[in-house]
Amino acid sequence: MLFFLYSFLLFPFLLLCYLESLLKLLIPKKRKSVAGEIALITGAGHGIGRLTAYEFAKLGSKLVLWDINKHGVEETAAKCRELGSSVHTFVVDCSKREDIYSSAKKVKEEVGDVSILVNNAGVVYPSDFFATQEPQIEKTFEVNVLAHFWTTKAFLPAMMNNNHGHIVTVASVAGHYGVPFLMAYCSSKFAAVGFHKSLTEELEALKRPGVKTSCLCPNFINTGFIKNPSSSLGPVLEPEEVVSKLMDGILTDKKMIFVPSSLDILTKFERLLPEHFLAIMKRKLDVRFDAVIGYKPKE
Repeated sequence: MLFFLYSFLLFPFLLLCYLESLLKLLIPKKRKSVAGEIALITGAGHGIGRLTAYEFAKLGSKLVLWDINKHGVEETAAKCRELGSSVHTFVVDCSKREDIYSSAKKVKEEVGDVSILVNNAGVVYPSDFFATQEPQIEKTFEVNVLAHFWTTKAFLPAMMNNNHGHIVTVASVAGHYGVPFLMAYCSSKFAAVGFHKSLTEELEALKRPGVKTSCLCPNFINTGFIKNPSSSLGPVLEPEEVVSKLMDGILTDKKMIFVPSSLDILTKFERLLPEHFLAIMKRKLDVRFDAVIGYKPKE
């Protein structure tokens, strides 16, 4: 009861906060410099990770690139060097905690303290609950969630000591809405969004305002991981568009980055709309992609 009374008394302050948010929309926020920062990107051998590395290279960051694919990460590194960046590559299996910790130790010894961590590595297995194998479920959570814990445990202490840094969680709109035939993936991305939100709150509680956090939540991206995706939300996103929004969010310290931005509005509305209406609206989204269906109903 006291909580609701206190909330009511804060109503004038709420109006001021709305006004502040409106002004922030009208006045572009100054973009920070990342020149000279040590930026570590997981899953940098292809797709979003590769393009993000290129953008940090253009901005003068010192790069540490991780990927399980040696050929892919070396290709990314070569382009980043052409762009004038100093680059260190490591072949790392982000599903293995000890591999992450041993590689992190080498990074600290050979490169220095990471000040920007982009947790981008991810896996997806499009299939229904019955066709998704146990090792696939385990791998999904090991890479999409647990790896975030291990990398952050490795590199966050230095950021906190310096009260300076940025941790980026690459999640998905699937971390806000359940999608049929992506049960393991959605569950892992819900966990990734929760990781980001909880980490953000913990850093505030520990009075480390200089350590920033961002979470990327895009719709389907044309990276080839999911075959023939489509929905009524709009065309499948191109990786370049997503990375452009991601970099803008990082450089302006934006906490939650939806691509397209209309997803932010849908997420807020979901909490207010009746369940029956939501069910109809989700059917209208008409989300489709190729998936393995293991459930066979009896004739």
